[in-house]
Amino acid sequence: MEDGTPLRERLVDVGVEIVAAEGIAALGLREIARRAGVSHGAPRRYFPTHRSLLSAIAGRGFDALKDRLDTCLRLDGDPRAQVCLLADVYVGFAVEHRPMFELMFRHDLLDGGDEADGRSRLREKTLPLFASLVALVARHQRTGAARRPSPGPEPAPDVVAAALWANLHGIAQLWSWGSLSLTLDAPSPGDPHAHESLAPLIARTVDAHLGPANP
Repeated sequence: MEDGTPLRERLVDVGVEIVAAEGIAALGLREIARRAGVSHGAPRRYFPTHRSLLSAIAGRGFDALKDRLDTCLRLDGDPRAQVCLLADVYVGFAVEHRPMFELMFRHDLLDGGDEADGRSRLREKTLPLFASLVALVARHQRTGAARRPSPGPEPAPDVVAAALWANLHGIAQLWSWGSLSLTLDAPSPGDPHAHESLAPLIARTVDAHLGPANP
């Protein structure tokens, strides 16, 4: 613990453990310090604010989501199939890591600025994920959309990607709140088969923004 880097990472490790087991509400600065075995003022050496520590914890979530996407996505593969895979992985991550997923997008609690030691800003972890989706949508428009009758000009790839992302995030969020189970034959939070049960809704969402697979 004498070296700064292990202590810094230990604080983040403890935060990740807490959010997974107890949710965002348990992520108090003093509690993280207590469980890390340090004084309540020690985290300030690495995280000047509570928001900066929460951002580092959320950053671990984005790293985990990116790792999952990197293992299965091929940006040179069929773009529509890759968008479907990305959508499935995104919602699947939300189902499996519900508290962390919630923290990752609580920008009212997070700080996107540079950390005290100059480490990457949180937004520099999030923007590449969105850029990957935009790139896939753009490729889909170039290779597939031209074969589909369209009532007007093709919307910009970033607009399509943002709308699709918003819909996918909505599925994940409404599921986590238990709202989908009120309106659809959808699983309740905690259901071990939730991801599988949400697959038709995910597929329909992709169809709504990219068009059906076989128009």
